[in-house]
Amino acid sequence: MQRIDARFINTVFTMTLLGAGVADQLENGRVLSGVGGQYNFVAQGHALHDARSILLLRSWREAGGEVSSNIVWEYGHCTIPRHLRDVVVTEYGIADLRGKTDAAVIEALLNISDSRFQTGLIEQAQKAGKLPKDFRLDPCFTDNNPQRLQAIQANHAHLFPEYPLGCDFTEVEKDLLRALNWLKSKFKLSEILELGKAALDAPSPETFPEHLQRMQLSEPDGLKEDLYQRLLLTGLKATRQ
Repeated sequence: MQRIDARFINTVFTMTLLGAGVADQLENGRVLSGVGGQYNFVAQGHALHDARSILLLRSWREAGGEVSSNIVWEYGHCTIPRHLRDVVVTEYGIADLRGKTDAAVIEALLNISDSRFQTGLIEQAQKAGKLPKDFRLDPCFTDNNPQRLQAIQANHAHLFPEYPLGCDFTEVEKDLLRALNWLKSKFKLSEILELGKAALDAPSPETFPEHLQRMQLSEPDGLKEDLYQRLLLTGLKATRQ
């Protein structure tokens, strides 16, 4: 009786187009985490009057230089079964799945998936007979890409603080985190050569003395640390705000 209009928010790392969520285990059996109370909260979202279950996920991921969709047609394991599908949120929007047909659920999830994968997902759903052969996604949902989001962020920077809930990092550490994340994103075959060229033109160590001191790279010991210093300076130059 105390839980009026309850909203239960959880995260998953993969969703199927039919609304099943994956949060604890890969399809090859590798366990990433315990289920915890996630299933129970999702079930409460359906059992309690006027309650809702909300699952959050990033629509895509990158690993080893390969980009793939986190919204997939099928997956060999699920944490939250499709019959408990409700609200799903990605960086591209919100899909309300409760009480909808499979075809409507698929379309709603396509609307919040990354556009790089929409065509392939549609073809899989059509092959399974879940979407008509003449299905066309509404054009307003076919521009779901990181570049569009980055443009929105740039145009409304005051609405997107780097740490909206605050943090204990110093300004130097914020710069370093930004640079290290940038470097991590560049370690793929298609960009290694470009990164190497940029490292040759790295700024002088005097440009970022505090940052190098924080990373214990002020005085590199040997070729390996010299390379680390150059890469870090390159990342700092590329990401300094």
